[in-house]
Amino acid sequence: MILSVKIVISFIKKKPFPKKLLLAMLFGVVLVSSIYVYKVYFFTFDDIDKEFIQNGPGPDLSPTEEYTANAYYEPYGGAAGGVNVWVEITKHHENDSKKIIYYSDANDNILLDWVDEKTLLITNAAPYNNSMKLDVETEIYHDRGLACRSWLMKDEYETCYQE
Repeated sequence: MILSVKIVISFIKKKPFPKKLLLAMLFGVVLVSSIYVYKVYFFTFDDIDKEFIQNGPGPDLSPTEEYTANAYYEPYGGAAGGVNVWVEITKHHENDSKKIIYYSDANDNILLDWVDEKTLLITNAAPYNNSMKLDVETEIYHDRGLACRSWLMKDEYETCYQE
């Protein structure tokens, strides 16, 4: 806004163009844009704040005992805050490698049930009363879609769901 006013004044009064202000504004635009691109397109589940982690449902073994599902809660915001939840799958036949397949905000009561050897049903009992069936090999869910847009995570799933 200030730059626009200065440009108009420089043309009307025939003053020199405000180059320093233009450079400062361009630097600010580039900085803010790069932070946005980083936050949106370079997201990984490693960015989850695990400082105040609480154990949720699990461990829950799959019918063939090839996988274990564990849910974790992360409270935020104090008394007026909420709870983030994520579900982590451990593959026992691949050196107990771990992979997060589900992340959602404001869910503090979830249930985990195996439908078959590779499909996990995750039910949010509160506050939304919805459920999601995920193939633990090929599907993930992120409520805000950051995992779905991430360039770093695109090789970790075939299908990504978001709200």
